[in-house]
Amino acid sequence: MQMNEMILVSVDDHICEPPDMFDHNTPAAYKGRMPRVVSKDGLQAWVFGDRVMPNIALNAVVGRRPEEYGMEPTSLDQLRKGCYQVDARIDDMNVNGILAGLNFPTFPGIAGQLLLGEKDQGLALAVIQSYNDWHIDEWCGAYPGRFIPCALIPLWDPKQAAEEVRRVKNKGCHSITMLPNPVRDKLPSIHDSYWAPLWAACDENEVMINLHIAEASNAIPSMDSPVDVFIANMPVTLYATASDLVFSRILRDYSNIKFALSEGGAGWVPHFLERIDYVYKHHGAWTRQDFGGRLPSELFLEHCYTCFIKDNTAIKMRDLVGLDTLTWECDYPHSDCTWPKSPEVLWADIKEVSKEDIDKITHLNAMRAYHFNPFEDLSRDECTVGALRAKAVDVDISYLNTKGAGKPPSSKDEGPVTMREVTQQLSESFSLTIDAAE
Repeated sequence: MQMNEMILVSVDDHICEPPDMFDHNTPAAYKGRMPRVVSKDGLQAWVFGDRVMPNIALNAVVGRRPEEYGMEPTSLDQLRKGCYQVDARIDDMNVNGILAGLNFPTFPGIAGQLLLGEKDQGLALAVIQSYNDWHIDEWCGAYPGRFIPCALIPLWDPKQAAEEVRRVKNKGCHSITMLPNPVRDKLPSIHDSYWAPLWAACDENEVMINLHIAEASNAIPSMDSPVDVFIANMPVTLYATASDLVFSRILRDYSNIKFALSEGGAGWVPHFLERIDYVYKHHGAWTRQDFGGRLPSELFLEHCYTCFIKDNTAIKMRDLVGLDTLTWECDYPHSDCTWPKSPEVLWADIKEVSKEDIDKITHLNAMRAYHFNPFEDLSRDECTVGALRAKAVDVDISYLNTKGAGKPPSSKDEGPVTMREVTQQLSESFSLTIDAAE
């Protein structure tokens, strides 16, 4: 197999939502009350009630020079158009040789947590459903076979969440985004019966529950830590989420339920599996765990999917990681993404692997997990890295001109950037954007 013959499906990318996204999907009763974009003095922010969500540049630095990554406020015109325009996104996917991607939200929070504070739950539900209709019908629907739809749910009402799962499934969406640890947002833990209607709906309808990295507290030892520590630690914050899932009742009580540990990497999984089995065998008698003759590792491999951006360890240990549940991601347009050289980055690690295994990791596992079949709309021959790149020879991939907006979080000329400096710049970003929104 050659690099240009690969078919790449990314299970983790992101959208910077366009300002007009609610224009065609808002119920008449809520006109004028939906989230909106406010612009002032070159700054842009989404505003919903008294809540403000600025665009943070580290979420959309694709195309910038690496030394211009930062946390300053930004506007859409500072970003590659592929961040927020679907036609341009397809161009950027083509130039990167990517057939399809699953796109997580940005301004509502990774799982819609921005809406948790809304007192008018009817309005909040309308935002959720309008967002999902835009995402499924307008963004994903614009290019059949090129996007895996992923829906938001009303976290504040699991019964309504279950109904939304059924509604979007009937629209062809087999995927939702969920908080990896709801307690952090003052919701019941995954062990609480509060979530039972949601688990049941996802189990019955074969809808994937994506648990995207979101909880940063475990990734930051101190404010004096270099920001590199935070970036390195974020994927393995899902280790704790995985343990919580395995030792909960969820995987034992719902035979069809599936979870994806989005942007969590996979090289840590062999140790994790060994550890949970040891804990069960060594401590199960007094912790009163009963897996009914099975091992915790078996349940994890049956119900949980992992994904990676760059993880040679996971590829080498794919049989221990779980070859049938290992998937790939690009993470466009975040700072970790490998655009526009994703095929080259992946191929360097996977070129010695058999074609059968490559196909599983690059697209077949994702297709099965998300009930996604791009070959109903496109021929296999036009889905390869080489074929897609042939369509994109005129796409400009030169560095963006940030016009001085791109700046690192530190004013120092030397030494590592610390979390304190990043947090300070982030705080200033929110303050400036709130001022602009008033």
